Amino acid sequence: MAEKAAAPNPTASTNWHQMFSLLQPHWKTLTIALLAVIGETIADLLEPWPLKVIVDNLLQSKPLPKWLTAVISHTAGSDKYAILNFAVIAVAVIAIFGAISSYTEKYLTTSVGQWVMHDLRGTLYQHIHHLSLAEHDEKRTGDLISRVTSDIEAVQDFITSALLGMLVNSLTLAGMVGVMLYINWRFTLIALSIVPVLFLVVFFFTKRIKKASREVRQKQSELLTIVQEVFSSIRVVKAFSREDYEQQRFEEQSLENVETALHARSVKAKLSPMVDVLAAVGTCLVLGYGARLAMAGQLSTGVLIVFLLYLGKMYKPIRELSKMTDTVSKAAVSYERIQEVLNTVSRVRDLPRARRAAKFKGKIELDRVSFSYTPEQPILTDVSLQIEPGQVAAFVGPSGAGKSTIVSLIPRFYDPTAGQVKIDGSDIRQYTLHSLREQMSFVLQDTVLFRAPIWQNIAYGKPEAQRAEIIRAAELANAHEFIEKMADGYDTMVGERGVSLSGGQRQRVAIARAIIRNTPILLLDEPTSGLDAASEQVVFEALERLMKDKTCVVIAHHLATIQRADVIFVVQDFQIAERGTHSELLAAGGLYAELYGLQLGTPQEPSPADK
Repeated sequence: MAEKAAAPNPTASTNWHQMFSLLQPHWKTLTIALLAVIGETIADLLEPWPLKVIVDNLLQSKPLPKWLTAVISHTAGSDKYAILNFAVIAVAVIAIFGAISSYTEKYLTTSVGQWVMHDLRGTLYQHIHHLSLAEHDEKRTGDLISRVTSDIEAVQDFITSALLGMLVNSLTLAGMVGVMLYINWRFTLIALSIVPVLFLVVFFFTKRIKKASREVRQKQSELLTIVQEVFSSIRVVKAFSREDYEQQRFEEQSLENVETALHARSVKAKLSPMVDVLAAVGTCLVLGYGARLAMAGQLSTGVLIVFLLYLGKMYKPIRELSKMTDTVSKAAVSYERIQEVLNTVSRVRDLPRARRAAKFKGKIELDRVSFSYTPEQPILTDVSLQIEPGQVAAFVGPSGAGKSTIVSLIPRFYDPTAGQVKIDGSDIRQYTLHSLREQMSFVLQDTVLFRAPIWQNIAYGKPEAQRAEIIRAAELANAHEFIEKMADGYDTMVGERGVSLSGGQRQRVAIARAIIRNTPILLLDEPTSGLDAASEQVVFEALERLMKDKTCVVIAHHLATIQRADVIFVVQDFQIAERGTHSELLAAGGLYAELYGLQLGTPQEPSPADK
């Protein structure tokens, strides 16, 4: 039985643990960044004190602490101007120290964010490549693109702007509270009286912001899916003049995107003003109470100024932390979406004891194979067949009978739900996927070429191929002549999906790509479909060279193209209905003879050559 893909749903704590594990390779850089964070915190804590010295110890002539008097006397002198100079220089030094620390922290966290994004993007992209076609059939390409791009960028934003930023604000907040408690604990408790309310507000809005962020991400993925789908099918859109319909569909989805984003922005926008109002309430309490203490002589003016400056700085980290909930929520949602893909287990993968396949002779067997995409939709039922090494085997039958599925099982694009697919007598699941597929070549009905030079498209299955090999493959595929006539020859850039070439030219490039691999097994899915008579003849000549001394499996709709096949399998109602040579099947007068008669007229008696 094919193993069903598992999609675990990890908890938020697990996701955060996995996210922080991404940072482990960068711990040295982050350690330096952490020291810079501590430097920023120290600078924030020291910033108000020079002003206190000027107000209390110069303007109001209060004595300095003994340790500070010793420091100033040793560095600047003992008169009032020396104290003033020391305070002014201290302001500049603290500012420069804070600026250097801030720059170092931001530079290093940006660097780490970029490298984590690179590593995560590579891991996700590789995992998507290793998912089987069953998983790709279920997923939307636009959604996967969104996860590889936008979601990873959200994680990078968190690392760059929020990770150590949260630590800076938390350390600064803790340091200021500690100093304020040391100066006047009653005064500090009044200043902190609104903090529990602040955190309750932030906690309440964080959940709502995260939910809104998830909805926005979902809508963005749906919009990107439409864009990708339409752009990749632009010829169909134009052929049926559906530009207006697609524009309307895009605008409807875009409008939903806007509405979702505005709702999310509305939720986020409420948080900051509420934090500001609560911070203003706290400032009023401190200012009113502190001014009364100062007027009563129970508190110096300098201490009151320090308190007020600290209060502004203390509420600032709280504001910043509240604003970071958006960044954190986006990162959490995005990482959950990334993990959904990374936790998807491919239904077709190397088994624990899979070994590298030896050189194939090319014998292919299906032993009581059944397959279905869903339990209620059987595609193949108890199919058994055998293809000998070097034979050309053709599969024919009505559309949807299961021909393409049989060919897809041979390279393990899918695994059967029951039975075994064997090559040279061994179950192909015993082999690693790479070693299995590297001994097969494909020429498909829908030839896909990449936006790259023609030579690179030919050498796609054998990147180490030399120029002479590429040219030789093109000659055997009857492609060399038209390639040489192009402006840049083999260096001519092919348009996306090969649109700059004709159908026959694309097929000949695909045949050259198969020739250069020179594998013992060749899989052909209606390689001449849609070609004119002249192109078909040229492609046939190339295919004959390609198929020589190889085990070939051909899906054919034009029955005239497979008359010389060694064995023909007729697929009907999810089973093999008939098998034999062209002449044997015509003589049997079954479904094959009926299909042949429909395509080419009344079946004729087998010729002596066929016999």
